[in-house]
Amino acid sequence: MATIEDVAKRAGVSISTVSRVFNGTRFVTPEVAARVRAAAEELHYQPSRAARVLRGNRSNIIGLLITNIQNPFFTALVRGVEDVAHERGYSVILCNSDENPQKERQYIEVLCAERVAGAIVVPTREHQPAISLFHKHHIPVVAVDRRVKDEAIDAVLVDNVRGAREAVLHLIANGYRRIGIITGPLSTTTGRERLEGYRRALEESGLPYDPHLVRTGPFKENTGRILTRELLDLEEPPTALFLGNNLIALGALDMLQERGLRIPQDMALVSFDETPWAHLNAISLTTIAQPVYELGSTAALRLLQRLQPTPASHFTRQEIILTPSLQIRSSSRPRSSESLLAKDA
Repeated sequence: MATIEDVAKRAGVSISTVSRVFNGTRFVTPEVAARVRAAAEELHYQPSRAARVLRGNRSNIIGLLITNIQNPFFTALVRGVEDVAHERGYSVILCNSDENPQKERQYIEVLCAERVAGAIVVPTREHQPAISLFHKHHIPVVAVDRRVKDEAIDAVLVDNVRGAREAVLHLIANGYRRIGIITGPLSTTTGRERLEGYRRALEESGLPYDPHLVRTGPFKENTGRILTRELLDLEEPPTALFLGNNLIALGALDMLQERGLRIPQDMALVSFDETPWAHLNAISLTTIAQPVYELGSTAALRLLQRLQPTPASHFTRQEIILTPSLQIRSSSRPRSSESLLAKDA
């Protein structure tokens, strides 16, 4: 069986360098790390993770806790984290909280027990006391996509207010006045900030904020289906919808199809989140596209900075905010002036 000495000799590096690659205790250049891993693979060398933990060292494992593994949004985010981690000699354990705070806490406890090197978390809510468990075990953590109420935790986010504001201003510029919104739970910063962007756009355009046109719920497909039905059943239903994420958009599209409504002739749509099907001719959905891969890769880079052997007192909390972009397609195009007068009067 190959030993760490055999790997060091094959890679042309010191034993301590091989140890750093597999333990993740110090930075090793991607080129050297790749050479060490190639040598280990050729020799079928497997480091003893259990022995590392018994010695009190951190593993070379990063925990990644997301909220909905079925959401295509997280595919690119996970890839961004994994690519950066792999280049630096780390592996990623993926956990799915399913938007459940109790399940989230259980996974946090598992990651702490496994003594992961660090963690990247999409929090289920802004106030999550279980996050403090990472501090107790001296495990660096970075929040991604959503803020968490903890001044010691870095965050990598998208400007949700800006994206939502731009989406609604786009609908207003195309002549829509009665605009409904279905966004995520207000216990999450994404749900709350997207509602704030919606309100700002109305205010800037001199349009009233009508609470009857506002719906919130979990970022899930069934939310879009049920709450779209509620909005359609209003005495004065909206003529356009701003949808809080891609899964809500799927549910909304399903309900609009069930009601036999055409897009955008009967209902204009803009959704937060790009989706694999948004550009298809059958749907052609206008979206607020997030730089999702960059969200993941930036969060991983920030976590790796935290893992460097620098005194914690030398770090200051960072909040990195990325900019989304409006992708205009046919679901939000202007309708005829006659139709607008009839529906938006």
